[in-house]
Amino acid sequence: MAGRRRASRAGLSLVLLLAVLVGCGGRASSDTVTTEVQRVLDKRATAVLDRDESAYRATGPAAGTDAEFGNLRELPLASWSYHLTSLHRSGDRATADAELRYRIKGYDAAPVTAARALRLTRSAGTWHVASDEPAEKASEQLWEQGAVTAVRGEHSLVLGVGQTGERLRAFADLADRAVPAVSEAWGTDWSGHLVVLVPKSLEGMAGLLGAPASGYRGIAAVTTGEAGGSARAPADRIIVNPDAYGVLGDFGKQVVLTHEATHVATRNHTSAGTPLWLSEGYADWVGYRGSGRTAAQVAPELERAVVDGHVPAALPDDKDFGFSGDAARLARAYEGGWMACRLIADRWGEVRLNDFYRAVGDHQKRAGAVEGALRDVLHTTPEKFTAQWRDYLRAQLG
Repeated sequence: MAGRRRASRAGLSLVLLLAVLVGCGGRASSDTVTTEVQRVLDKRATAVLDRDESAYRATGPAAGTDAEFGNLRELPLASWSYHLTSLHRSGDRATADAELRYRIKGYDAAPVTAARALRLTRSAGTWHVASDEPAEKASEQLWEQGAVTAVRGEHSLVLGVGQTGERLRAFADLADRAVPAVSEAWGTDWSGHLVVLVPKSLEGMAGLLGAPASGYRGIAAVTTGEAGGSARAPADRIIVNPDAYGVLGDFGKQVVLTHEATHVATRNHTSAGTPLWLSEGYADWVGYRGSGRTAAQVAPELERAVVDGHVPAALPDDKDFGFSGDAARLARAYEGGWMACRLIADRWGEVRLNDFYRAVGDHQKRAGAVEGALRDVLHTTPEKFTAQWRDYLRAQLG
């Protein structure tokens, strides 16, 4: 019995040892492939930063990679790297998920992150990138749409595809006027510069946003970036819809750029606690500030409703700001938010309006955010403020 037990234990030890060796061997192989692929991606990133086309080609003969490398030529990069997040190998082929992280020199405080889906092949013992595309549901990057042209302004960098240098210069001039206008209204506790992306078409804009084009038809521009980001978050991108923007007059174009610049400036004080009537209304308030435009000129849809006896019962709800809904309803939502901010500036002053905005956003959660800021900053209640807003609409638009 003792001999059999010893033999059993010896056999068990041998089985465990083999299992450990096999397990370690499997992990080592997987780790080796991951290391090899990451090394190729590191070389690819270095080639982009060094503008070394031959080194870039050596990392993979992926279809279109030469063109995309050329498209990046005018993009001023401070950093460019890939972080491999998953790898699935089958013989000499593999698929991988990675994060592309890059910073634009002089503009991004932290890297912009883009999810990428990669296909790789191995030949002569070396892995190469066969394709490098946006991950599922991820947005495109501007250089994937064509050669990027860069125009620098005093406070801005405009990056365009399929646009003339003259037109991009016009955007830079608008952005350069927007920055000091926003700082005068909001303050200087923001980066004080803008990155504006101008794709070739509405479809290009939708690609940069990773969304259907139908949702942005008629929308002149949007600002990307998560609300409530930290001070280290990358600068927002203002993305222009050239189709809708092109039909605006000079004044309208300036209002749009100033509106979007306001979103960039206020983002660190914009959170889940901030309702859209406040964030959009404040951006419009800054956009029209000092223009001399009357309430009726800025809010024609709301004026029509008030004159017809349909004064809104409540401030606009977030769902009223949906781009794909009724255009008149959307206009009334923006106009109602603007009138609410205009009311605060008129009755409590511009400093209080800024304090109110910050107090709401700093609450972080929607529940109680507006109520608390109305109480602490404006010394009123939601019911009283809504009544004052409705009276203000009648007085200004009736």
